[in-house]
Amino acid sequence: MGSNEGTLLIRDAAEGDGEVIRAVALAAYEQYADTLPKKRWEAYRESIAGSVDGDGPEARIVAELNGEIVGSVLLFISSEKAYGKPELGIDGPIIRLLSVAPSARGKGIATALIQECVRRARILGAAYLHLHTSAMMASAVKLYERLGFERAPDKDFQNGETHVLHYRLNLTMTALLKPAGKHS
Repeated sequence: MGSNEGTLLIRDAAEGDGEVIRAVALAAYEQYADTLPKKRWEAYRESIAGSVDGDGPEARIVAELNGEIVGSVLLFISSEKAYGKPELGIDGPIIRLLSVAPSARGKGIATALIQECVRRARILGAAYLHLHTSAMMASAVKLYERLGFERAPDKDFQNGETHVLHYRLNLTMTALLKPAGKHS
């Protein structure tokens, strides 16, 4: 991060961070409220809040900019832990709910959070880092593709009317080695 943009710190979430993480995640995904049918949005909103508070993640990682939490991501170790879907057969790390506060976008925060997930996935000995998204999240899809994630449709699934797209990053090939922020 440049000195004019402040100090970015990537760290594990602390016990008292839950409320802020939930608020950042809900604010980040609020842009989809008008895209989804009302009932689907309400269910998605509940799912976001439940995932932030749930006990399934291997790690809850936050990004602090100048001491304020402005982003977060959850890292799960399997499709069973991430979605309750062992039938997807993903026995490797999965990114979920990558969130950046709307006011902090464009500062490399999402990339820094993904880089931290790459680092942790490598420590776990994983060959791939996985994520799922949907076509409505076009800017996220562009970011993932720019960072080297590739479509792997064999692990797509349906969530109601939404076709959920699977992407994976080959950890032996990626250049995402050097995280942008400090780590603790």
